[in-house]
Amino acid sequence: MMSQPPLFSPWRLRGASIRNRVALSPMCMYCARDGLVSDFHMSHYAGFAMGGTGLVWLEATAIRPEGRISNGCLGIWDEAQLPGLTRLATHIASFGAVPGIQLNHAGRKAAAKPAWAGGAPLTPVTLADGERLWQPIGPSDVPFAEGWQTPRAMSLDDIAALRSDFVAAAQRAVRAGFKMIELHFAHGYLIQSFLSPLANHRTDAYGGSLENRMRLAAEIAGDVREAMPAEIPLVARISATDWIEGGWTLDDSLVLARLLKGAGVDMLDVSSGGNMVQGVANSALTQRSGYQTDFAHQIRTATGLPVQTVGLIRSAAFANQLLEDGKADMVALGRQMLFNPRWAAHAFQELAAPGDFSGWPAPYGWWLEKWSRSLARKGESPFHRELEDDPRRPN
Repeated sequence: MMSQPPLFSPWRLRGASIRNRVALSPMCMYCARDGLVSDFHMSHYAGFAMGGTGLVWLEATAIRPEGRISNGCLGIWDEAQLPGLTRLATHIASFGAVPGIQLNHAGRKAAAKPAWAGGAPLTPVTLADGERLWQPIGPSDVPFAEGWQTPRAMSLDDIAALRSDFVAAAQRAVRAGFKMIELHFAHGYLIQSFLSPLANHRTDAYGGSLENRMRLAAEIAGDVREAMPAEIPLVARISATDWIEGGWTLDDSLVLARLLKGAGVDMLDVSSGGNMVQGVANSALTQRSGYQTDFAHQIRTATGLPVQTVGLIRSAAFANQLLEDGKADMVALGRQMLFNPRWAAHAFQELAAPGDFSGWPAPYGWWLEKWSRSLARKGESPFHRELEDDPRRPN
């Protein structure tokens, strides 16, 4: 067997032992009703765990009903949601992956259609059967974009209640069996909208200066860390930049990273964009492979915090090179995983052990090993390379 590549070296963060450095990036599926786990979620997330992924992050899970992006978002605001979440966390773990959950409040981007139904803001005319409409909240009464509802600017009482809701959601997540908790401070949702001057026009202790705009993120991180068991890692997803002049910048992110580290955050999940339509995360589709990895690397170098990097990472060779170069501690894939839920297993074959199916579920591995030997006798190979990125490309 070849020497173990960094992509398949185990890693430990607090009490979470992860079998490799491959993570499923959180991606909203919009397939819940009343925030409840459905059969879709059970099948969807199990596929990645069965496919060898080390860390399986659930999609943005709302801490209150009005914090959902759409009516179809998962929720963790009610005890009635715990049985389904517990089943899901147990199911993921049964295949050897670490189950993680992302906690979110959508803020001024709430009350929208699912992305695959257009993602436009809900209106009384566009409500489908069973959907409801609500007014979003935000740091200020600044809508996300033209045509979106004007959010209600949050009061100090609202902010105090929000902090309590994040704590309650994290405690439910721990009770449900999730082994890592991620706070969604990115992509223009509620907490990131407090961070960016594009959305935060407040003049009190939560607005104006960088220190004030970071206050809520630091408070929530500290609250949640204090309320969680010591063995559970706390992660925060941030947008390293708004990609818009006058908005949030990488320099701001370096200051925030140090603040969050002091508040008890164990790892940063470094993404970007999302605070305005022209800076949305989907602009990634026009970017080069690994376009965000340099942000993660700079944050890791400047702060010493472990980082998870993401952003059009497609090939095993490229993902492995990021780790060899010290640019990240975990590599997360999103759309590439949707295309190939067994990406991790295929990457292991490519990088470490061609023909070794011992890491696959036993009923699969037995058949595939026989199949592979049979093909080899005929001079054929079952293996193919994924579409490759050049790991030498500047990042």
